[in-house]
Amino acid sequence: MDTNIEEKIKSTIEKMRPFLINDGGDLEYIKYEDNIVYIKLKGACQGCPMMDITIKEGIEQLLVNEIPEIKEVRNVS
Repeated sequence: MDTNIEEKIKSTIEKMRPFLINDGGDLEYIKYEDNIVYIKLKGACQGCPMMDITIKEGIEQLLVNEIPEIKEVRNVS
């Protein structure tokens, strides 16, 4: 486990959270394993029809741009 990558992930997620909280949602970091980041969307983000787009085109894109080792972001329910 590269703790440096994990710290970068957590730092990047903290930058995103205010935008989600502003819309009534939130984001929780779960783990980083095999180049995949596991997160949990909460609040208004849970069950939102835009959830998949938020994950793939928002959260995943930002994390992959910041940390090239990341291959995918998955939401856990």
